[in-house]
Amino acid sequence: MSTRQIVLDTETTGLEPALGHRIIEVGCVELINRRHTRAHYHQYIDPEREVEAGALEVHGISNEFLTGKPLFAAVVEEFIEFVDGAELIIHNAPFDIGFIDHELRLLGHKVKSITDICTVVDTLAVARQKHPGQRNSLDALCKRYGVDNSGRELHGALLDSEILADVYLLMTGGQTTLQLATEAKSSEQQTDAEKLAGDLSKRSVSLPIIQADADEQRAHDELIAHIHKSSDGQCVWHKLDSVK
Repeated sequence: MSTRQIVLDTETTGLEPALGHRIIEVGCVELINRRHTRAHYHQYIDPEREVEAGALEVHGISNEFLTGKPLFAAVVEEFIEFVDGAELIIHNAPFDIGFIDHELRLLGHKVKSITDICTVVDTLAVARQKHPGQRNSLDALCKRYGVDNSGRELHGALLDSEILADVYLLMTGGQTTLQLATEAKSSEQQTDAEKLAGDLSKRSVSLPIIQADADEQRAHDELIAHIHKSSDGQCVWHKLDSVK
């Protein structure tokens, strides 16, 4: 069964929906089985109010630019259809979910909360668990995992979603350091392992050999290339692949 994930980001007029702030941009990119499909959803939205100066400094989306853009009511069904049933990957998820749910409440939509139709992974919470006491902003994670964000002078929902997708894949499936398992083993554990290996060698077991198909090999090569780049050329798997 395939796993569908949507990496999502929003830009807003300010920080607090309780103060009347609204969504002005939604950007989503699709992953299926942890691979980019290039399917995406992107929409600018007329918030029916002014963008605060502080928010404008972050994303650069002006009131003039938003004039004439569709209202959230006009795009909500298309948005719901795109994300329905997916696992949402969001950096600082409570912020974006709070704004999306606020928009749904204003419309009196049948979907009361986006979490009624989607599950959510907060990559900020994941990063804080993996890297306690460190900076875990999206920019900091890009630097830590070697993800190129050189085109990110200002925030933009679609660009940030694309960057977050790469960070998420590396953070949850990539390799940043390599430690030999034998360094963590005690002599007692090694003895047990040797005993187990001896027991297995006495058994006559025929195991099937399943070769990777072309798509699986390509996915493997792409992941190894990401890991090799983010580890400054120290990926042992990359070195092993290169001598095959």
